[in-house]
Amino acid sequence: MFIQTEATPNPSTLKFLPGKVVLENGTAEFRDETEARAASPLAARLFSIPGVKGVFLGYDFITVTKDGADWQHMKPAILGNIMEHFMSGQPIIASGALGGDEPDGEFFDEGDETIVATIKELLDTRVRPAVAQDGGDITFKGFRDGVVYLNMKGACSGCPSSTATLKHGVQNLLRHFVPEVQEVEAIM
Repeated sequence: MFIQTEATPNPSTLKFLPGKVVLENGTAEFRDETEARAASPLAARLFSIPGVKGVFLGYDFITVTKDGADWQHMKPAILGNIMEHFMSGQPIIASGALGGDEPDGEFFDEGDETIVATIKELLDTRVRPAVAQDGGDITFKGFRDGVVYLNMKGACSGCPSSTATLKHGVQNLLRHFVPEVQEVEAIM
């Protein structure tokens, strides 16, 4: 098994491409070992490596975020653990552990349903594919008083260039196609 690695705009995050489907649908983000143990044998295995701070699973990639450790020392262990996991035949996600990308916690006024549908379509067709290239994801959380609230995941979470991505990329795109949008903000 050959696993490619790619740098991301976030220097604390590397993208690993195992050459296989990681998650058939949606994405999954784990910010600590306890959360990972409950839902993903692969993420739990990666958290066993000292210095791993976060794991994000996409369709055909895994991003790992480190906490101060050196990639030179961590990378071989991460590659080995990913390879071992795929060779073991264990599932990526434990059965029934994740409910998918349901819109839990979304907020917007009933009268804004058409605007929100357009925002979500733009995010899904123009923004998310580009962000996935960098090992992350952006999901809709809400729309109120002209402000779109987005959740940044994976390599995007904590990335130094995420503010520029939001303000100059996503905000400009949404404002162009949806005049009601005045601003875009990231929330956790």
